[in-house]
Amino acid sequence: MRAPLGIILAGGQATRMGGGDKGLLRLDTRRIIDHVIARLDPQCDGLALNANGDPARFAALGLTVIADSIADHPGPLAGVLAGLDHAAATGHSHIVTAAADTPFLPCDLVPQLQLAGGAAGLALAASPGGRQPTFGLWPVSLRANLRQALLDGTRKVVQFTRTHDAGTAEFPDDAAFFNVNTPDDLATAQAML
Repeated sequence: MRAPLGIILAGGQATRMGGGDKGLLRLDTRRIIDHVIARLDPQCDGLALNANGDPARFAALGLTVIADSIADHPGPLAGVLAGLDHAAATGHSHIVTAAADTPFLPCDLVPQLQLAGGAAGLALAASPGGRQPTFGLWPVSLRANLRQALLDGTRKVVQFTRTHDAGTAEFPDDAAFFNVNTPDDLATAQAML
């Protein structure tokens, strides 16, 4: 089975960080997103970045940048849809999603999601602290359903995946999904290195 296309979700507005791109903030000697790429890329058949606005700000990453196709920043599901559309165009059957502000994501994210996805190939990650809805394995075959759900007003990842029998990949460590939302979180992440 071909590895999924990795989609890094960076389409949010980062309001708790004062705006801007959280993934481009420095964490030690690299940007946060560099940590994400280093962990996700070996698990995938290529990577792309979901981000809105001027894609040139990400040019140094060397990734294809895909914007939401649904207007008004409807949340991570719009980034998932953009990723599924891109995967369909590149001949991938699945994508795996990860947030751009999570520098410690599991190095076995993809195989664990694939095990949990079963025949349907849809799964979300979870840790002791709860579900991690921006970390998932998504079959391209769901993109028409997802597009319609977004047009109908669905915004919550779990709301959509629950209706499609998503599996759950359990990970033992909440720290693997630590995300940088505030300046204090950035300091915490620095201490975790």
